[in-house]
Amino acid sequence: MNENILELKNLFDASIAKVLDASALDEIRVSYLGKNGSVTGLLKNMGALSPDERKTYGKDVNDLKNYISGAIDEKLIYLNEQALKKELEAMPEFDVSAPVDTDRGSYHPITLVQRQCENVFRTMGFTIEDYSEIVTDYECFEALNIPKFHPARDMQDTYYLENGQLLKSHTSAAQNAIYKKYKKALVEEGKPIRAIFPGRCFRNENTDACHENTFFQMEGVMVDKNISISNLIFFMKTMLSAVFEKDINVRLRPGFFPFVEPGFELDISCLICGGEGCPSCKHSGWLELCPCGMIHPNVLREGGIDPEEYTGFAFGLGLTRLAMMKYGVKDIRDLNGGSLANLAQFTEDK
Repeated sequence: MNENILELKNLFDASIAKVLDASALDEIRVSYLGKNGSVTGLLKNMGALSPDERKTYGKDVNDLKNYISGAIDEKLIYLNEQALKKELEAMPEFDVSAPVDTDRGSYHPITLVQRQCENVFRTMGFTIEDYSEIVTDYECFEALNIPKFHPARDMQDTYYLENGQLLKSHTSAAQNAIYKKYKKALVEEGKPIRAIFPGRCFRNENTDACHENTFFQMEGVMVDKNISISNLIFFMKTMLSAVFEKDINVRLRPGFFPFVEPGFELDISCLICGGEGCPSCKHSGWLELCPCGMIHPNVLREGGIDPEEYTGFAFGLGLTRLAMMKYGVKDIRDLNGGSLANLAQFTEDK
């Protein structure tokens, strides 16, 4: 190895050994690997070398660059681990055997609404299912009649992970698994598929009084012979009346969702403004609460169910918006803000 390169390597080893925090480490990175760094400066000497010497010299400089880059990455990992260890050591000890103080805290309004809905649907024979927040592209889109590059994906711009999986943009991502789980009971025992599966969803979109990048839904499906839109309306009206403890004005309007046909938007009269118009309902007097419709034959077929013999309905109830309506929360962002002053009032049904 060239003497200058070896000298710089030794100097780097001595410098990085003294680094105690990420800020100092970044300074070393810029000093050695930056545009005007020491490693870049080594290349200025190549003009005086012969072609064979330049080849060897260039390789040695590149090896040094990779060595320094790798050493910096390893050091950063070490510093982060040490910082975390120091933070954990500074935390007070917690006695897990201590009795729980039941007078402290309260359930989140979304939790309260979710439990109410679960109780209502449980009395109507629905099972309560749970599903992962991290799903595959197949579960979230392809199994729901949304192939790759379909423009419908633009409506659900979500967050992707490096391994190709994603944060589910709707609870509908569980539909395929539910159909396959209960297919045998449906076909061989004649038991209808009746299930709801609440969960947290994520979408990369602008936030306002009625939109958030993180929100809660509750998916519901029913599959059997001769299921119709009338069944869908009955179950939704029954649930909403139970949750709000009064008759709720609803309307169905056509809506496009690739996994249902026909598809609808189920709206309820805004309970915050009484239908007069406010920011929460975009001054329309109505709040979009529940995309729904008859399950598309392609979706049933993908779940192993014959659409020629069975039909079904599906809905994606917005638990976050339902909580806004029930408790008079005017801005959806308040539900994710973590403000104890806002959330402390929800102390019912502990």
